[in-house]
Amino acid sequence: MKEIVEFLASKKLVCRRLKAIAPKELGSRKRVEIYLGVALDDYYCTIMVLKKKSRVLRKEAEELEKLHNRLCEKVGAAIKRKYLLIDAPLCSKAAALLEERGWRIYRFS
Repeated sequence: MKEIVEFLASKKLVCRRLKAIAPKELGSRKRVEIYLGVALDDYYCTIMVLKKKSRVLRKEAEELEKLHNRLCEKVGAAIKRKYLLIDAPLCSKAAALLEERGWRIYRFS
């Protein structure tokens, strides 16, 4: 988690609290790291870390959005900021879908 916090700090995103959420808690079997953070300006933010060798397609991008929605329901609050730290090739259609829905995508290695 230390490397994630340092990477986010380099992107000018500092969270007061950062809590790891297991995908099983959201009813998923995906291999993704999910963090719920509270930024300095008191907004919730979702941080998902995705590391894989194969390309991330549009279908998987939609699944990440569903995970975010389930996390909103679990927390009981609107999560305004969504970040995806990705170490995988990303399909252009998946990137467009995520950016259209308000995700900020960062290359993470």
